[in-house]
Amino acid sequence: MTAAHVVVAGASGLIGGALTWSLRADGVRVTRLVRRPAQAPDEVEWLTDDAPLDPDVLAGADAVVALNGASIGRLPWTPGYRGTLRSSRLAPTRTLAAALRELCTDAPAFLSASATGFYGDRPGERLTEASTPGDTFLAELCVEWERAAREAGPGTRVVLLRTAPLLHRQGVLKPLVALTQLGVSGPLGRGTQVWPWISLDDEVRAIRHLIDHPVSGPVNLAGPTRATASEIGRALASQMHRPFLLPAPAWALRLGLGRDAADSLLLPDADAAPTALEASGFTFQHPTAGSAIAAALAEPR
Repeated sequence: MTAAHVVVAGASGLIGGALTWSLRADGVRVTRLVRRPAQAPDEVEWLTDDAPLDPDVLAGADAVVALNGASIGRLPWTPGYRGTLRSSRLAPTRTLAAALRELCTDAPAFLSASATGFYGDRPGERLTEASTPGDTFLAELCVEWERAAREAGPGTRVVLLRTAPLLHRQGVLKPLVALTQLGVSGPLGRGTQVWPWISLDDEVRAIRHLIDHPVSGPVNLAGPTRATASEIGRALASQMHRPFLLPAPAWALRLGLGRDAADSLLLPDADAAPTALEASGFTFQHPTAGSAIAAALAEPR
């Protein structure tokens, strides 16, 4: 099946914007849910008051893709910002799930964002979609986020997009590029922790693949080749022709970023495998972290 109409919530973000552009380039009609008064025919205002979303907005679409959420890259994670991280994910997801539930068996597929942060810190494990959640702040948030998506009910095909950090200039590479340009990059913590990763191109291609294929449940959107934090940092430094020497110990990262952020973003070991994605027939355009970094650096700034 090739989708003809997709509803996107969170279309102003990095992934949402790229997904919207890709769909439209292939002639797919896109409806964007926006948190302000609608300014274009393809926009629908939502979440600006306590009113539920009219299910008719979603009726007849092939899929609804929910990519809402305040940036996890904004630091530090103060108690107030941790609340924002939570509410900005749960409220939109629950609102969409409620509208989809009213459509019963006529509901479009629901592709709801999550993250490989679901797994927490799991050194030595190869993590598949069947693996249990971790115990970091981000892992606990992902569990609650996915539970909210499943409230769409048994009549909806629900896909949980456990996305890895994006190797992109506006993703996880943003602070790393800045440090590397200054010549002060190096191992983060022990440096041997496995970092899940994915390119923006493959993220968008994977979402479109999952829209068009009968997959449900959690899906790891992560590159197929394992890479450690130091291997990613060293590949970036090599391609930028800069040194990779200055280590940042775990205690310093926790002091500078806060324990929750450091232990959720930079220090955990999470070798997430794209088991379900590859089993559904998906092939990667960027199968290694090095190729994903090269593609990201080649893009216009």
